[in-house]
Amino acid sequence: MVAENNEHPGLVTIWLRLMKLRVIVLLQVTAICAILMHDLLARKGAIDSSSRDWMDTLFTSVLVIIGGTLSAGGANAINMWYERDIDKGMKRTAKRPLPSGQISPIHVLIFGIVIALIGIGILWNIHWKAGFWSAFSVLFYVFIYTIWLKRRTPQNIVIGGAAGATPPLIGWAAAAAGGIESSNALNLGSPIPWLLFLLIFLWTPPHFWALALFRSGEYGKVGIPMMPDVKGADRTLFESKIYCVLLVSLAAIPIIWSDYGPGREYGLGISASILTAGLGIWYASTVWRIDPTEDLDEKGRLPSAFSSFMNSLKYLALMFFGLVIVCVLPF
Repeated sequence: MVAENNEHPGLVTIWLRLMKLRVIVLLQVTAICAILMHDLLARKGAIDSSSRDWMDTLFTSVLVIIGGTLSAGGANAINMWYERDIDKGMKRTAKRPLPSGQISPIHVLIFGIVIALIGIGILWNIHWKAGFWSAFSVLFYVFIYTIWLKRRTPQNIVIGGAAGATPPLIGWAAAAAGGIESSNALNLGSPIPWLLFLLIFLWTPPHFWALALFRSGEYGKVGIPMMPDVKGADRTLFESKIYCVLLVSLAAIPIIWSDYGPGREYGLGISASILTAGLGIWYASTVWRIDPTEDLDEKGRLPSAFSSFMNSLKYLALMFFGLVIVCVLPF
């Protein structure tokens, strides 16, 4: 049933809105950066890999962008199908295609499933591990986060964050396709993609909780137990700060790799540590500056929380672009 309003977007426009492309962009940036890191380190001889030229890098990147966008977009569409009752009750989401009556629920569900399967298939064709982690991300996001966790626990975003942390695994597996023969899906030929996974996983709670603080009360109105509504702003900030400390502590890992054990063969050293510590401290400072007692804006929202949320996006982008640059440095 089509809503009775003056806005009648075309079907393609509706599909794009269902995919939430603005959310996907940053995920795809991390996947492409993982591809670039792999290929740059391979050219330096820091990791074992079959010979790849820049056309291979470009071709892999294009396929990963297409496959990743379709699989993540499909998961987002299924999420909108399942949460259409929630979306109807929040001002931020009330104009999405389903609550505004622009498209039928069954259409959204079929669309989401089809494009997710196409995306997974494209990535599986590059290497089964890239397809596996794409499928894992879709299934984890839909069944574990959306259906099981989100309406049950304030730790929903902590556990569910694993779904959004997989793009570097997908990108690395795609780039390393010719050099990973192990039948173990966890073995990607290097610990580096797992470091990238961990970085996103630890970044997700303070990133998302800042948004929840900014829009405090909206999720509670529709029965979603987000941390600020259930535990309060002080507890939310305390736990956010713990994750920020863990993000900064990741700086120790490249130093350990460089100085102990196999060390230098992983290709990340002191420059990666400086980058991780510097950006981590800067981002943590934005979380520390969130003040739940400050005056709300004209819409009843917390300005310092929004500032931290926006800086969290800058942090992740700068971190991944910086790590790509680190891969061409001699130290």
